[in-house]
Amino acid sequence: MPNHLADAISPYLRSHADNPVNWHGWGEAAFAEAKERDLPVLVSIGYSTCHWCHVMARESFSDPDIAEYLNAHFVSIKVDREEHPDVDASYLAAASAFVEGLGWPLNVFVTPDGRAFHAGTYFPPEPMQGHPSFRQVIEAVTDAWATHRPEVTAGAARVADALAGSALQLRGPGTGPDEAAFERIVTDLASTEDTLFGGFGGAPKFPVAPTLGFLLDRADGQELALRTLKRMGASPLRDTVEGGFFRYAVNRDWSEPHYERMLYDNAQLLDLYTQAWKITGDEWARLVAEGVAEFLASVMQLPEGGFASAQDSESTVGGQRVEGGYYALGVIDRRAETPPALDEKVLAGWNGLAIAALARAGFAFDRPAFTTSARRAADYLLARHLRADGTLVRASIASRTSDATATLEDFGMFARGLLELSLCTGDVGYAEAARRLIDSTLDSSLDSRTDSTHDGSTDRSGDAASGDRTPAVFRAPNGADPVLTAQGLAIDVDPSEGAYPSGLTATAEASQLLYLLTADARYRVAAETGMALVAGLAPQRPLAFGAALRLLNSLAAPAQQLVVVTSTADTASALVDVTRRHSTGVVAAITAEQGRTFAVAGFELFVGRVSAAAPATAYLCRDFVCTLPVTTAADFAALSAS
Repeated sequence: MPNHLADAISPYLRSHADNPVNWHGWGEAAFAEAKERDLPVLVSIGYSTCHWCHVMARESFSDPDIAEYLNAHFVSIKVDREEHPDVDASYLAAASAFVEGLGWPLNVFVTPDGRAFHAGTYFPPEPMQGHPSFRQVIEAVTDAWATHRPEVTAGAARVADALAGSALQLRGPGTGPDEAAFERIVTDLASTEDTLFGGFGGAPKFPVAPTLGFLLDRADGQELALRTLKRMGASPLRDTVEGGFFRYAVNRDWSEPHYERMLYDNAQLLDLYTQAWKITGDEWARLVAEGVAEFLASVMQLPEGGFASAQDSESTVGGQRVEGGYYALGVIDRRAETPPALDEKVLAGWNGLAIAALARAGFAFDRPAFTTSARRAADYLLARHLRADGTLVRASIASRTSDATATLEDFGMFARGLLELSLCTGDVGYAEAARRLIDSTLDSSLDSRTDSTHDGSTDRSGDAASGDRTPAVFRAPNGADPVLTAQGLAIDVDPSEGAYPSGLTATAEASQLLYLLTADARYRVAAETGMALVAGLAPQRPLAFGAALRLLNSLAAPAQQLVVVTSTADTASALVDVTRRHSTGVVAAITAEQGRTFAVAGFELFVGRVSAAAPATAYLCRDFVCTLPVTTAADFAALSAS
């Protein structure tokens, strides 16, 4: 029986198009069919570089007998978690009521109105070590649906009610951690350091890039972060031939990596190694950073300009399909083999991470090719992912766009990428596009809670009283996923993080950066109020909320802004070279004419920033209060050290 996935945008879904399972894509049609046939729904969630997803597809979803059973007793939906992160988040939350150690593939059994009543991850084809086979699971679910329907639906309703209640526990405004609390967090992280191999804890081992970013920003955490980055960069987790990092390692010493290479990991790690070089000047940091940047530009960037979301772990080597075999080969031998496939799905948010990292690396290392790579991706997304009404397309592939709803992640990450690119190129158009994206997400009630000062002070009279739920400050203008919304299962604001920032944190981060460029207090208030939702939770779980902690730490500290104005577009000067190493706060490199354009467009930081009678002039500011301009590298070094 042909299924409904052959024309899907997602390569992951298309890889299941030949399954005998009658898969539907995510949408209302599948749930309508389930209601008409009075059947439960199997929602199976994965992604293209998920090893065990493909194993289960080969073992179970390609089995004609299992497919026949599923087609008779279930309506089956296949979801790419990267295309529909809100669907994944909703069902992960529901699945936590049934199983610990969640991961992918995620298989959730739900009622025709979307309520989960059973869940699991990978199920083997035969019973194994106390785990039932997939056939046993689906037969048990079928029996429960047929003979215990009242208990099943009542239990599903309780899970849905519990999840709705847990969402209401996000209250604000909260108070961010104070300096003593940040110090305790650093101490706690240091206590879990693997002092032999680097990283945190035992096996398996992940890069935890957001948490390393938090540590790099703090004087008391830098050494810990730098040790981890140095060991990780010299470990099997990094492909020394092409420069990219693998997703995680099975063993404590970073060996036996899972060989998929994710855009979000490599974008964040590029930013961290660039910052590590700025802090230390050490060649190892520059070597790793430039290797990752070249990997992004040469392997992950697609001909049309966007970045692929991931590269597969499996490939055919010597006529056999194996995991990681390609990466065991040297440069010459790789040329004789077909590289692992790319998931060519272009995601707005993840591309924003890559744009920001490449722009910053291009300026830091004086590598214009990196900046050009970032610009190509930004131009592609502005042309293909930005609609006329200001909303975003989350995912595209080739000439096609997905109907998946763009999330806060897309708005926040893409906006920050555009801002960083604008600062490194002097092109105000990118900053204006970023401002429009963030403005479209802001709660209009913010206007009544901010004054017009430039110091970030706010009028809190509009805040919720103690014990009341604070409204979400940021909302994706596209709205939540329509199917989840109709079922009452949409998550208002999902603060959960992990391998990369949540949509809430990403949008708050871009909003704070906008404040530092415009002096518009609305953006500062939005960032503070948004982060209040996680201010109590993040310190308790620093490995899971590293990006939130990094932003909370930044909000608690004086903001530093550096504007370097050159007399011409030529940035070859000793002063510009020394500012490339500046590792704190906002750094902008522009010409005098570009500065005037920024100022006219409402970016207050650039007002009055002119070039003296010298190749370059640097303005170092703290919370918009600027020192006298300097024109020599020596004067800038003395100024930044004071």
